[in-house]
Order: sequence, then structure tokens, then C-alpha cells
Amino acid sequence: MNELRTKILNYIEDNARVSASELSILIGEDESAVEKEIALMEKENIISGYNTMINWDKVGVEKVTALIEVRVTPQRGMGFDNVAKMIYEYPEVDSVYLISGGFDLMVTIEGMTLKEVASFVSDKLSPMDSVLSTKTNFILKRYKDHRIIMTEEKEDEREMVSF
Repeated sequence: MNELRTKILNYIEDNARVSASELSILIGEDESAVEKEIALMEKENIISGYNTMINWDKVGVEKVTALIEVRVTPQRGMGFDNVAKMIYEYPEVDSVYLISGGFDLMVTIEGMTLKEVASFVSDKLSPMDSVLSTKTNFILKRYKDHRIIMTEEKEDEREMVSF
């Protein structure tokens, strides 16, 4: 990977809203070269998308996020890829990862209730031929997500006492 791409990617990974003109100043490169490189990386799917992190707790919207560990039987000649594809095609699924350890895949989904998440697992995920078992973990509180601290530090309200 060339140096310009590395500079651009390192900066926009945490600051996706920066304009090309501001980015060119920050990394010391020509604005047109930065714009061209970003467009090329989007076309090549190196830059796969831009997301907004929302702290739903602050908005008062109840959402349930589940991390579902899935043990599967890999398919001959396809490994885990075909099973992962069948899973990630469900609109409820946010992400699917091949993982090491006691399970094969980690699936994240977001629902409005625990019942919705449980229904997805029992009605769609568990009945799949290749799925051997699942384990559902619910996120109870987010402290840090995608390098962003999601909680506020509380001030120590205790009074100092000295003797």
C-alpha cells in the first residue's frame, strides 16, 4: 500500500466526516490527489462505508444487541464461507465473523426486544442445516465501542474528611 493511502486511511478511520480539503492540509498532500485516492479506494472497496456511532442510551431508545456464538459444520469445498453467507443475508444481522475458540462464527444482531432476538435465533438461525449449536450473549452496557468511549465519568461526590 502506498504512503498516501496509509495516511488517508489512518486519519479517516476515526474522522470520517473530514473534508478532502481539510484532510489534504492535515496530511500534507495535494487536495486533488487525496480526492482521487479516496474515490479509487471506495471503488476498490478498501473504504467499505462510513458509519455514525449513536449512543442510543442517551436518546432513551431501548435497543437490544446480541452477540451470538455459532458452532457449524463447514461445507465440503466451501468451508465456513457458504454458511456465513446464508447468515449474513438476513436483514437482522449486523455482522458475521469467523472466530477461533469453541465456536466458529460470531453473529451480531440488534433488536427492539429480547423476544425479537430470541425469535431470530430459534426460528431462523438454529434450524439451519449446518448450525450445530448457538450461544446468545446480550450486551448490557457499552463502555467503549469502535474506539469511542460511550460512558461519562462520574464525579466522586464524597466529601473529603481529614482528621
